[in-house]
Amino acid sequence: MKRHLKRLLRALVVFAIILAGFGIWKREEIQRLWAVNSLFSAEKIVHNFSNMNAAFLTTEISRGAGPVSTLHQGSEMTLPADTEAWIAERSVTSLLVLKSGEIRHESYYLGTEPTDRRISWSVAKSYLSALFGVLLDEGAIESIDDPVTKYAPLLTGSAYDGATIRNVLNMSSGVTFDEDYLDYDSDINRMGREVALGGTLDQFTADLSETFVAPGEQWQYVSIDTHVIGMVIRGATGQSIATLLQDRIIAPLGLEQDLYYVTDGEGVAFVLGGLNIATRDYARFGLMIEQDGLYQGQQVVPADWIAASTAASAPTKPGKIGYGYQWWVPVGAEEGEFLARGVYGQYIYIDQARDVVIVSTAADRRFREKGVNQINIEMFRKLARIL
Repeated sequence: MKRHLKRLLRALVVFAIILAGFGIWKREEIQRLWAVNSLFSAEKIVHNFSNMNAAFLTTEISRGAGPVSTLHQGSEMTLPADTEAWIAERSVTSLLVLKSGEIRHESYYLGTEPTDRRISWSVAKSYLSALFGVLLDEGAIESIDDPVTKYAPLLTGSAYDGATIRNVLNMSSGVTFDEDYLDYDSDINRMGREVALGGTLDQFTADLSETFVAPGEQWQYVSIDTHVIGMVIRGATGQSIATLLQDRIIAPLGLEQDLYYVTDGEGVAFVLGGLNIATRDYARFGLMIEQDGLYQGQQVVPADWIAASTAASAPTKPGKIGYGYQWWVPVGAEEGEFLARGVYGQYIYIDQARDVVIVSTAADRRFREKGVNQINIEMFRKLARIL
């Protein structure tokens, strides 16, 4: 009995040593997974959204060597009486309003500052759309009606086999993907853990095998569609998204700060939601888009791509919010009214007719409640229309 007990104790000691060694070897992965699992907790979410590089692998994107483009301060606007209540209710962390390229309001909340590089979430999709438009114009990609497998052969035999680039730009791929952020086992949360543990998103995407409808027949928001756009771009150019975005989009804008992408274990940018940028620099991008791709005398993105990508071309249901090529078009939108939107309350709202750009970042844990998105849009409309 004593001999058996000694053997058991020795085995436990060996197991403990192995476990400790594994913990040291995989310490960063374990720390990232722990951080991901508490990413949206009430007491940490605001801090986490300004410090995503503590939870994920990242790659820096240089702002470029050019001078900072000046955002002039205009006369301070008078905010509507209900703005303060909206800011508190929606856990807004920053609000910046541009009118004719001038700052008419800028404020920060919940301990955030102008230098914070806030996580974009799905606002990043609209950045990728702009980059895609540049590369299409350059001829790197022949047509948006090409099959995605032409540029991303890894997807041959996957759920994306048969989908066109237009389909994924429009979020009408027909691929089955559960995007419930509140379900631990949903596809979107499994994907998040894959990124945190250093997995590869290309393979994760290629492993998707189910569709619910033929490509192009029905709109359904499927974030992994945006990763496929990234795969197409990388396959067509042989370059990373970070390099292309820095050269084609970021450098001409004269940003104040460098930015960074969250990446997977192979250094592939998390294009569907992984950009981290300061509020004023989000505004510079929004201003370029609002000006039909023109910024300080340089045509950064083709004007015809801005028009096409921000039109409600996806097969959405009548009376519901519209969708273009990775841009949203609100219900009842006036001409030139559209927006980039990310979960938990990230927005770049654009009203071209009024020459207004509004950036709002937030840590709104109730963003999925019914009517919240429309409440936010109505606040942006109110701000735009009183200027």
